[in-house]
Amino acid sequence: MERPRFSDHLEAIKFICKDFWSEVFKKQIDNLKTNHRGTFVLQDNRFRWLSRMSTDPSLETGQEGDNKATEAMSMHLYFPCGIIRGALSNLGIPCAVSADISSLPACSFVVRIKA
Repeated sequence: MERPRFSDHLEAIKFICKDFWSEVFKKQIDNLKTNHRGTFVLQDNRFRWLSRMSTDPSLETGQEGDNKATEAMSMHLYFPCGIIRGALSNLGIPCAVSADISSLPACSFVVRIKA
């Protein structure tokens, strides 16, 4: 409340990576990448909510190579994606947020700003 409104999307994303993430997850985002066209990738190398999860090879379906454990883990990321989306929405930035968990316990959140 004591800060002025953010002048651009990058400032708001930096706020999410540093201050907001620290309050919610007790650490800052490890890496932020952008294409300067409205897409941002926030990477947390040790995302706390995934740090104690493991993939059980016995749960693999084998048909398409899908892993039910990975699918279940991605469901745990709907809520943090919603937290990011809600925070940015409250800052006046409509966006879509998705998550990628290609290497556990690292997690990347992709934020796409809506025009």
